[in-house]
Amino acid sequence: MGRALLSHFLIVSNSSPRLVSSLKCRSRGGLPSKYCKTPGLIRQNRNLATHNGCGFRCYCNVSLSEPTAPVASSSSVKKRIVSGVQPTGSIHLGNYLGAIKNWIALQNSYETLFFIVDLHAITLPYDTQQLSKATRETAAIYLACGIDNSKASVFVQSHVRAHVELMWLLSSATPIGWLNKMIQFKEKSHKAGGENVGVALLTYPVLMASDILLYQSDFVPVGEDQKQHLELTRELAERVNYLYGGRKWKKLGGRGGAIFKVPEPLIPPAGARVMSLTDGLSKMSKSAPSDQSRINLLDPKDVIANKIKRCKTDSSAGLEFDNLERPECNNLLSIYQLISGKTKGEVAEECQNMNWGTFKPLLTDALIEHLHPIQSWQMALQKLQI
Repeated sequence: MGRALLSHFLIVSNSSPRLVSSLKCRSRGGLPSKYCKTPGLIRQNRNLATHNGCGFRCYCNVSLSEPTAPVASSSSVKKRIVSGVQPTGSIHLGNYLGAIKNWIALQNSYETLFFIVDLHAITLPYDTQQLSKATRETAAIYLACGIDNSKASVFVQSHVRAHVELMWLLSSATPIGWLNKMIQFKEKSHKAGGENVGVALLTYPVLMASDILLYQSDFVPVGEDQKQHLELTRELAERVNYLYGGRKWKKLGGRGGAIFKVPEPLIPPAGARVMSLTDGLSKMSKSAPSDQSRINLLDPKDVIANKIKRCKTDSSAGLEFDNLERPECNNLLSIYQLISGKTKGEVAEECQNMNWGTFKPLLTDALIEHLHPIQSWQMALQKLQI
């Protein structure tokens, strides 16, 4: 069995780690071709393509013969980063500040692959048509936020079958005890009804590992709540390398050594975990029952103003960072810091003597000004019936 499984790992590792060095999209109601990257020339390409219900189609070129041996270090060789966001609910400020905004800078220094993780979105009940629409809207928001598809590859997870193929192989090497320890599974399964939840909620971290290992990623931008999942990915990579790499691989005619790179976490110094507007100890989330708890990227000006006006604060004098007894204060100051582009020290000095009546309008204006270009871009896409 081990020999057969190794053979399957080698098939995937020889064909897929170099995946999405280019991306081509065709639009029949989907994204216009001018926003999609022109595919480069890759030897012996085959196209993996699927359609969604609205005719949106993406092709990803896969190199079947390109070797997976590490490239010699050179200043021209960029490290690879892979990341994505689920197309469920509305993209909110937490998604933007914790992930997408950071991608803008990363695409200039790394080889970047940003995708829409629609397969992860079906671990809980969903509406098919709504998911299809949200997938396209999420891709549009990536571009509206500043993802440059001449620098980064943007694609849809389900359009690349190798994600689920590798997931199945990794599942064969994943101890069930590892998955039972996942904190998010315990929390989400409890909310979703205990034993009635689907198995996919349990195996979600294995698919995440597949998303990362498939592309031989060097780094993965993660929030604090995803560190456990990335640690599982690292352990899985090491386990597969130990069980099937090295001499075992070489005996089958391979190059030997590691099959998968062991990725490192890339956690931004601020913004990795934006908290709820109604509870400074809870993460800003799409699944929170109250829309008041989050700022959605496409919220109108009056809605943003109302949410900031009503957000939870405290009665202490002045504003300050890093006071554990004032989580809401720290969260709102951090949001202002990231939106305004100022340093933590500059914000601390500017706001230390302010009260909430002075600070909230300041934060509101900064949010509206920062989100206006994104919202304008989104409106232009809607006029094109995208």
